[in-house]
Amino acid sequence: MSREYSEKKQKYVSKLQNLLMENTGILLVTADNVGSHMLQLIRMALRGRAELLMGKNTQIRRVVRELAEDYPDLAKLVPHIYGNVGLVFTNENIREIRDVLLSFKVPAAARTGLLAPIDVIVPPGPTGLDPGQTGFFQGLGIATKIVRGSIEIINPVHLIKKGERVGNSEVALLSKLNIKPFHFGLIMHVIYDTGSVFKAEVLDLTSDEMAKKFFNGLNVISAISLQIGYPTAASVPHSLIGAVRKLLGVSLVTEYSFKQAEAFKEYLKNPGAFAVVAPAGDHGADAKHAAAAAAEPESESEESVGGGGLFGDESGSESD
Repeated sequence: MSREYSEKKQKYVSKLQNLLMENTGILLVTADNVGSHMLQLIRMALRGRAELLMGKNTQIRRVVRELAEDYPDLAKLVPHIYGNVGLVFTNENIREIRDVLLSFKVPAAARTGLLAPIDVIVPPGPTGLDPGQTGFFQGLGIATKIVRGSIEIINPVHLIKKGERVGNSEVALLSKLNIKPFHFGLIMHVIYDTGSVFKAEVLDLTSDEMAKKFFNGLNVISAISLQIGYPTAASVPHSLIGAVRKLLGVSLVTEYSFKQAEAFKEYLKNPGAFAVVAPAGDHGADAKHAAAAAAEPESESEESVGGGGLFGDESGSESD
C-alpha cells in the first residue's frame, strides 16, 4: 500500500515539475465551495489549451522551491500557495483562459459563517410576505411599508459586506426572499506570466488604461528628476527642450545666432512674410473675406476724411 502511495506521489511530483517548466503562464485559483463535478467540467473545457492541477500545498511549495534553484522566478509563487489553491498552467493567452474559468459559476444561497465573496444588497420593492412578519424586518433595521396586504422594502439595504461572515439573521432574510446572492466557482487571485507575478485584477485593464497609467508614472518620474536635478531617461528630453529655449531667448536679444534661431529672428524682423494664405473654402466664406477686404479701404478713407475734417477746422479757422 505504501509503495502504491509512493508511486502515485512521485507521479504527481513529476507531472507538477513538467508543468512548471513547460508553461509560461500560471493562474493560481481558489477552489472553495467548488465540487468535483464542476472541476471535471472545467478540465474538459480547458482540454488542449490549459491544465488544472490540484494538490497539497506543502507538496506544491516543496516542488516549486526545488525548481526555483534553476528557475529563480518560480520562487515568487511560494507566498501565494495557501488555502484550497489550484494551479492552471497554460501557454496561451491568459485572459482567454481566465474567461473560460469565469464562465463556470453556479448560484448558491448564503450560509451561516461563510465569508461573503461580494457585497449583498437587497433591492427595494415588494417581498410577497404577509404583514405579520414586519417585526422580523424591524429587528434588522429595514424600513418597510404595507402595500396591498404585503410587506414592501422602501430603500435598498446593504445587507452583507464583502469579506464579512454571514450571520443567521442575514441567512434567514435571504431565505425568506428566495435570494441566492452568491455564485461559486474558481476564483483567481494571482497570475504568473513569464516570471512576473501580479494580481488577477490586472487582466481587466484595457490597453488605454495601461497606457494612461504608464504615462502618468512617466510624468511623475520626470517631475521628480527635474526637481532634484537628477537626469533620467524620462527627464532628459525636458531638460534639452528647456536648454534650447534658453539659447533661443539669449539669441533673440543679442547678436549671437545659430541655425535654429535664424527662423525666429527672421520672423521678428518681418512677420508679414510668414503670413499663411487661408485655404480655399466655400463661396460664402470667400464672399465674406472679399467684402471685408473691400470694406477696409473705405474705412481707411472715412478715417482720413474725419481726420482731415478735424484738422480742417484748424486750417479753416486760420483762413478765417
